[in-house]
Amino acid sequence: MNTHRPLAEIWGIEDYFPAEVLSNTYFEKTLETNDQWIQERTGIRERRRSQAHETPGFMGTEASKKLLAKTGVKAEEIDLILVATITGDYIFPACTSVIQRDLGAVNAFGFDLSAACSGYLYALETARAYVESGLKKRVLVIAAEKMSSILDYQDRQTCILFGDAGSATLVAPARSSESRIIDSILRMDGTGIPCLFMPAGGSVKPPSVETVQNREHFVKQEGRSVFKRAVQDMANVSVEILERNKISPSDVKCFVPHQANIRIIEAARERLGMPIEKVALNIDRYGNTTAATIPTALLDAERKGQVKKGDLVLLASFGAGFTWGSILLRY
Repeated sequence: MNTHRPLAEIWGIEDYFPAEVLSNTYFEKTLETNDQWIQERTGIRERRRSQAHETPGFMGTEASKKLLAKTGVKAEEIDLILVATITGDYIFPACTSVIQRDLGAVNAFGFDLSAACSGYLYALETARAYVESGLKKRVLVIAAEKMSSILDYQDRQTCILFGDAGSATLVAPARSSESRIIDSILRMDGTGIPCLFMPAGGSVKPPSVETVQNREHFVKQEGRSVFKRAVQDMANVSVEILERNKISPSDVKCFVPHQANIRIIEAARERLGMPIEKVALNIDRYGNTTAATIPTALLDAERKGQVKKGDLVLLASFGAGFTWGSILLRY
């Protein structure tokens, strides 16, 4: 009996960004803010906003089509689809159903994961488990968000931060020992729920005239609390996973942090002793695309030549829930 289990590898990543660009000057017209203030505090210059048809299902499907064309894998060869999103097309069915239908992945089943900004890491680890167990061979990990659909454009603390984007990652058995997902540490602390959440729309507060009038169907955030925890937890978990695997930060070719705020990224980078040229950054152009930030930033780093196949890559995130984690991989 063959007891050998395959390792899991990222075969490729693709992205989708809406065409509409919202620069910081857009907010100067309606809010007490300006481009300099936003850039100094967040590192964001612009972000993308989707049109009505550009839902997470649409963006995830478009990214998947490009990915399948790039990797030479057919839609019917996909076994499993995982979608990391908090802004799915519907409350139900799952966004996975939309993508499975529109992609023509007739042999796949799937489900959604809701872990906010950590959704991609949670989904990537789930995909690894399916592949390494031998249960599935070709797993599509979609991270797609239409944050503009749940933003209060009267709230300066939140609306300037987020953007829309989609991505698709193919996880499959490793073709060599040079590329594989090595390890992960994923964490959660539910006491952080009141610091970053959407109060209404679920069964606790179903939609009503009052919840709409009170603007409770939008993202609410306690910025200082989230900032403090993000700086601490994202840095700590990154250090922990490197120490556990006896790897020096100097051996990491590319650090891909969640793109929430440039000051959080800087704090994590300094804690790791990571030079800025090793850090993947796209927050200035796209803002915080929640679950989609890490895969789009990783792909951006690949296109810039910051990372290539076989390089040691460290991913780290922090999001609502609170959820956070880190994944170490050979790209």
